[in-house]
Amino acid sequence: MRSHEVDYKIIGEDIQLVEIELDPNETIIAEAGAMMYMEEGIDFETKMGDGSNPNQGFLGKLMQVGSRLLTGESLFMTHFTNKGYGKKHVAFSAPYPGTIVPVNLATMGGTLICQKDAFLCAALGTKVSVTFNKKIGAGFFGGEGFILEKLEGDGMAFIHAGGTIVERVLQNETLRVDTGCIVAFEPQIDFDIQRAGGLKSMIFGGEGLFLATLRGTGRVWLQSMPISKLIQALSPMGGNATKDGGSILGGLGNLFEE
Repeated sequence: MRSHEVDYKIIGEDIQLVEIELDPNETIIAEAGAMMYMEEGIDFETKMGDGSNPNQGFLGKLMQVGSRLLTGESLFMTHFTNKGYGKKHVAFSAPYPGTIVPVNLATMGGTLICQKDAFLCAALGTKVSVTFNKKIGAGFFGGEGFILEKLEGDGMAFIHAGGTIVERVLQNETLRVDTGCIVAFEPQIDFDIQRAGGLKSMIFGGEGLFLATLRGTGRVWLQSMPISKLIQALSPMGGNATKDGGSILGGLGNLFEE
């Protein structure tokens, strides 16, 4: 089915939200728990599947739900529909600090590949499915990069990224990236995960054991602060745990605390 045409406004700088404007009977789908606020007249319903195929049977919906389990997402998606009169608004926020990227699927051949936790919301008619990276390196070494989400349709979709978003346009080029920093890329981009340099670099370089390789012609979206790095930085045993401001003892001062 053709996607509903929705208008939107992105609000905020560092911690963003997207406000969607719905005409009567227009619908937007979103991950469970992403809604921030909605105006009177908007009804929401939790459903199995994205609703892109109204004639899909129960077995098809069950298979789609099962594939979503592989990505770690909720079994269900929430459908928000304007049942009132006139234009109504509903807003969605990302689950962690970062940037929301609007993507017009019609301008990129109808398909976008993104990391399994990047999808936020999309116009009804957008198909959200799971795709597997067939490269041996990705399957062998990576939790990140092996199981990906595929967005298909001709309407607006919204993905979120941690920190600052960077859009790179590759012209028959190769780009090597930290595996957690990839947000999305166009389907014609060749994506693989490969070993990061020699043995010494892998152990002492601090860049991880493997890097993602993006090769070809097309657009790539990168994030500066993946959620995994944010959690590590904020955890009690993370990289910032011993950075005690103003103390010449640093982390050693903690030894004398009661």
